[in-house]
Amino acid sequence: MTKKEASHRQARFRKLRGPPVRSIAVGIVCKTPIAGQSKTRLSPALAPEESAALSACFIRDLAATIEALTATEDVTGYAVYTPVGSEALLRSLLPPSFRLLAQCSGDLGARLFGATVDLLSAGHSGAVLVSSDNPTLPLSILRDAVHALRRSDNLVLGPALDGGYTLVGLSQPCARVFADIPWSTPQVYRLTLERAREIGLPVVNVPQWYDVDDEYTLQLLQAELAGQRLEFAEPGLIPAEARHTRQFLANRNARTPARTFS
Repeated sequence: MTKKEASHRQARFRKLRGPPVRSIAVGIVCKTPIAGQSKTRLSPALAPEESAALSACFIRDLAATIEALTATEDVTGYAVYTPVGSEALLRSLLPPSFRLLAQCSGDLGARLFGATVDLLSAGHSGAVLVSSDNPTLPLSILRDAVHALRRSDNLVLGPALDGGYTLVGLSQPCARVFADIPWSTPQVYRLTLERAREIGLPVVNVPQWYDVDDEYTLQLLQAELAGQRLEFAEPGLIPAEARHTRQFLANRNARTPARTFS
């Protein structure tokens, strides 16, 4: 994302922002599950069709957690998705109340910044973007992120086990937060903190969680669903039920016994 592109989007935000509403947008950043194009890093542990099916379960389960949050918080659920043209399939995975927002082009930073601008331009008082790789993300973590945005103009981050982040939230668009970040590396979270310090943007951290995006974290997920305690998790965190993910993996393991997690 170039400085010119970022400047253009921020100018667009100022021009197009709708009347303010109290609702916080909570968007799942996702790719519509298509065999051979979804969760490819889970191969060879899973076949392409299995990876796509598991990705669909992740989206269903995370959407259910966001939908549950609406019972106590003024939030609006979104799927921030790609590719355009897959809307019918994606809608079949989401609660009826969810809205769709197509991702813009560019690297992950450009797409996160673009989605933030678009959601704030729609009038939301804040935007939380959540990785779709978090089927068991505790509802309390999302609630903490929403509350942090309501309190002040903060950058809200959910540190991930792999050095990235599970979620990012803003109440004002800030291109610098997403600039010059080597995405998909263990430096993402640390460098994002540095960007925030450079521009004097306060950071609020919500509890750490983990993305399921490779064979190791798939085994970690299965261990968690089997009742093993996550050593990194803060005491008192209650994982989401992840009903669809749990059922898919149970059915698969009944056919093909999973390797023991250690």
